[in-house]
Amino acid sequence: MTAASRQQKLADLFKAATVIPVLTIERREDAVPLAKALVAGGVRVLEVTLRTPVAIEAAKAMIAEVPDAIVGIGTILNADDLARAKALGAVFGISPGGTPELLRAAAGEDLPFAPGIATASELMQALAHGFDIVKFFPAEQSGGIKALRALAGPFPNIRVCPTGGIGEANAAAWLAEPNVLAVGGSWLCPPADIRAGNWAGISAMCARAMKLLKPA
Repeated sequence: MTAASRQQKLADLFKAATVIPVLTIERREDAVPLAKALVAGGVRVLEVTLRTPVAIEAAKAMIAEVPDAIVGIGTILNADDLARAKALGAVFGISPGGTPELLRAAAGEDLPFAPGIATASELMQALAHGFDIVKFFPAEQSGGIKALRALAGPFPNIRVCPTGGIGEANAAAWLAEPNVLAVGGSWLCPPADIRAGNWAGISAMCARAMKLLKPA
C-alpha cells in the first residue's frame, strides 16, 4: 500500500465514522458485548486503547466475533505497540503524540496511522513523515477550535480527528470545521454503563449521537 492510498483509506474510514468511540476496556468479557452494542447503535469504527492489560485480547475478540466492527488500536506509544496492532489485525492505529522513532516506524508500515499532535512543531514532524491526517489531542485542553483554526492557517491541507474534552454538547461544533474528518471521545460508552452491562443504553446513546451528528 502506498503512503497516499494508506492516507486515503484512513480519511475514508474517519469521514464515514463521524464519531470514533475511544474504548478503555478493563475486563476482557466486556469487549464483545460492547462492540455489538456500539455497532447496533450505528457506530462501527472503534478505537481500543492500549491503556489496560486486557486491551490486546479485547481487540482480538472484537475482530474475531464482531465482523461489522472496524477495530483500530489507540494509545500507540512506540514501534512495538505499532507492530502489535498490525499483528492482531487492526484496521488502523492512533497515537496520542509522535516520537521520531514512532513516526519512522509508522511511515514504513502499511497500517493506516494518525499520529497525535498538539502544536505546530509536532504537526510539522508528522507532515515531514508523510502524515497529513492527525489526531489533535488533547483538543479542548490545547486551545479548542480556536487553536485548530490557528494551526490550519499555515497548514491548510491537514485533516484532523480531534479527541480530548469532546462530548455530545460540543461534537457538532468540531465536526462543522472544514478540516475535521471525525471526532473521538469516550462519552458514547460511559465506564459505569460498561461495568453495569447497560448495552441497550449504550446502543441508544450511539443511535442518538449518529442521528444528531452524521450528515444525511
